[in-house]
Amino acid sequence: MKKTNVLWIIMNSIFLIVFNAVFFVVGGLEHNASVWLSYGFIHFAYFTLLLTPKLIRGGKSAAVFGFSLYSISAAYFLIQFVTGIIFILISPESYKTAFWVQLCIAGLYGVVFISHMIANERTAYVEVERQYQIAYVKDACATLKSSLDRLSDKGTKKKIERVYDALFSSPVKSHPDLAQIENRILLSINEISDAVSAGNNEKTDSLADSLLIAVNERNTRLRTLN
Repeated sequence: MKKTNVLWIIMNSIFLIVFNAVFFVVGGLEHNASVWLSYGFIHFAYFTLLLTPKLIRGGKSAAVFGFSLYSISAAYFLIQFVTGIIFILISPESYKTAFWVQLCIAGLYGVVFISHMIANERTAYVEVERQYQIAYVKDACATLKSSLDRLSDKGTKKKIERVYDALFSSPVKSHPDLAQIENRILLSINEISDAVSAGNNEKTDSLADSLLIAVNERNTRLRTLN
């Protein structure tokens, strides 16, 4: 086990050690149900705080996701700690008030925490989708630019330049319904690269014409879908 992991375990255990030491040394072992319930809820709140980092969604905005979730868990722990200490000090004979109050606090925490997790998942999904969409245009342009740099025939080069300009100015935003035509565009670009490598200008011209139509069709359909 790494030294840093050991240090984290020790640091996370400090609260439990101090709290339990004070609880049992000062209060003893004899307590009624309301006190034990409060004791349990305080420990539950602390363990949710420790567990929170494991539930943070990875991705470009992981730091933002972590801050929001950790803030919620920290706020819950502090509220529960204060509430639990109050019930421990008052030590009511009936456990019902202590139980329902702390259960409602835990329930509210659960709703807020899970709703933020759902929102984070949606944000992360949008980020991944956005990265894929940007990659589509960047990769397509890079491959086409490579073919363009290898061309010597002016007429063919001019056709490829028109396709490149159309592709370069294409919106990076996409839509699931465009997956087929986008895959077709990428395949056509690879075919152009092969034709350029083979020095087949006639085939390159034909593929460039078809590709320009496909790129324009993709952009037109995108405007109607979004």
